[in-house]
Amino acid sequence: MTADASGPVSSPGDDVAQLTDAQRSLRAQMLATEHWSLLASRSTTQSEVLTRIAIFLTLVSAGLVTLGVLGNATGFSGWFGAAALGILFLLVLLGLITQLRVFNTAQEDLAYVLAMNRLRAAYVDLDPGIAPYLMMGTTDDLPGSQRTYYPFAARDRSQVFASSMVLILVVHAALGGLFVGALTFALSGSIGWSIGLGVVVAIVAFVGWMVWGYRGYRAVWRLHEPLRATSDA
Repeated sequence: MTADASGPVSSPGDDVAQLTDAQRSLRAQMLATEHWSLLASRSTTQSEVLTRIAIFLTLVSAGLVTLGVLGNATGFSGWFGAAALGILFLLVLLGLITQLRVFNTAQEDLAYVLAMNRLRAAYVDLDPGIAPYLMMGTTDDLPGSQRTYYPFAARDRSQVFASSMVLILVVHAALGGLFVGALTFALSGSIGWSIGLGVVVAIVAFVGWMVWGYRGYRAVWRLHEPLRATSDA
């Protein structure tokens, strides 16, 4: 758990103590309206990306079943190889699009969390007495965002590896490895090279996407300037 700093960096003339009761009421209404707008946008974004993930996983399942049916029908010979490569390439392409959207959504979700933390700071400025009743973060810095995501303890790496982002990443990396392995076998006929290159590509893709996602996460913090920072107390 973290503690909040004494207050935000205010612009000249923005002293809450100088506001009248009517001005305080109007500000509270505007803040609440913005808060509900952010909640609706965050909910819509999460729903959209989860639907995209479900569609992609459904297509992966359908594609693999199709490969099995085609293999039985063709005896895994003839035009089966070309059909398998085409289906795997399509799944890899759809996975790439889905993966990009998932990573973009993660950054958008962080932006929503920071925005709502900033609004909670404004609520505390209007009425400092409500601070003990706010479980989520009231600072728009890194500790404040971590408190909002998980207010009961420090988040460990299991929170990341159990996320939908990593789930879709594992599936996409495996599909990439399958495609490269199938392509290698079609060109060389070597099962050893096919398995080896497929595994290498899957591992490299997974690690590369994780690094890319982390760099995007850090980029948010390089661009973001908190108005209220968490104190060391």
